[in-house]
Amino acid sequence: MDFTKSRKLQKKSHNLIPAGCHTYAKGDDQYPVLAPGFIVKGQGCHVWDVDGNKYIEYGMGCRAVALGHAYPEVVNAARAEMLNGSNFTRPSTLEVDCAEKMLNLLPAADMVKFTKNGSDATTAAVKLARAYTGRNLVALCADHPFFSTDDWFIGTTPVDAGIPTAVKKLTRTFKYNDIESVRLLFQNHPNQIAALILEPVKYDAPKDSFLHQVRELCHANGALFILDEMIAGFRMHIGGGQVLYEVEPDLSTFGKALGNGFAVSALAGKKEIMQLGGLFHAEERVFLLSTTHGAETHALAAAMAVIRTYEQQPVIERLYSIGQRLADGLNQVIETQGLQEYVQIHGFPCNLVFATRDQDKKPSQSFRSLFMQEMIKRGVLGPSFVVSYSHTAEDIDRTVEAFDASLKVYRDALELGAEQYLVGRPTQVVYRRYNSPAQSQTTVSNGVHGQ
Repeated sequence: MDFTKSRKLQKKSHNLIPAGCHTYAKGDDQYPVLAPGFIVKGQGCHVWDVDGNKYIEYGMGCRAVALGHAYPEVVNAARAEMLNGSNFTRPSTLEVDCAEKMLNLLPAADMVKFTKNGSDATTAAVKLARAYTGRNLVALCADHPFFSTDDWFIGTTPVDAGIPTAVKKLTRTFKYNDIESVRLLFQNHPNQIAALILEPVKYDAPKDSFLHQVRELCHANGALFILDEMIAGFRMHIGGGQVLYEVEPDLSTFGKALGNGFAVSALAGKKEIMQLGGLFHAEERVFLLSTTHGAETHALAAAMAVIRTYEQQPVIERLYSIGQRLADGLNQVIETQGLQEYVQIHGFPCNLVFATRDQDKKPSQSFRSLFMQEMIKRGVLGPSFVVSYSHTAEDIDRTVEAFDASLKVYRDALELGAEQYLVGRPTQVVYRRYNSPAQSQTTVSNGVHGQ
């Protein structure tokens, strides 16, 4: 594949934009050197890069696109509303309409407020919990990789430069499906924790009523129970893990697939908590999600179209069934090639990821890079195997064929070394304290990682 235009644009982008893009998960360090640098078009589950190469895409915009790129019903609804103007000096009627439609999906929620990204919603939930309880500490699930770009979360990662130590000390962590870690948290910090926040489900289902037990412990200790439904919502279930597992959060946050790529997210919760951000109470006011673009009409119209589509079409069922077809095909290839100890497929059918291991059966960025490189050569692009409603049986079968061919290279690399097959440097984890020396040098001289 030719990446000439991508290479030129990558060099330019790093001179203009820190990291060359606006989402670290989309950065050059997350992909092998032989990878497209920029996408110019998407249709369904296919994308085209700036050099004209076409791919079957997985990951779907960091899981933000569950229906498919440029899904007609969603795009048409957004376009129609945009022609009426997108931002006014008073609220749009769509704010009420969309709120009502959203709350119909969530039996545990009484009120909702919209914003543009997930970080704003989760941070607002944390602020609201602190105001409601009068406490400062919050605790998050250490097994879930991302909650917010804000200090209360990023301060728990190695990329914590610029975050005051005093702020870092306000966040604690616990483990998923480990109720004793939650109990210990409350024992060590009595009457100090405002809330626990976690995803209801990631790659493993909750065991032994874990979510219900966490909720009980939160309420017994005067803390709020917050569910981050950014991924589970509209992928695991239209109403998220809270509906799927029949557990009531005090607050919950939605985003990503809610707008099928359009910028819209939501904070929903019980009225006695949410109303602290409103006008009709005598308590101290909470300055809650006041954003100029938070309720742009076209984004709300897109969200309403997404909800309608889920109500009218078997979206969730399709995500599971087409994902299962993919998982079955990939696992069959792995078994046939005898690579079960080196390549694994994890997660639910609607939210699949892969693990890559080296000769010592340890997680390996070099082998991850090699695998992605070989899949890209064969027209498949993705840091995961997260499907969309638009993936077809033909797309899945082509992906399995590419997987089979790529694993043959992978198997050879296990004998001779990944460096014999990987072009350029390996990918890096996002949460690292420093860039590698090679990356730092090339960034300074060329303005692009890996060039």
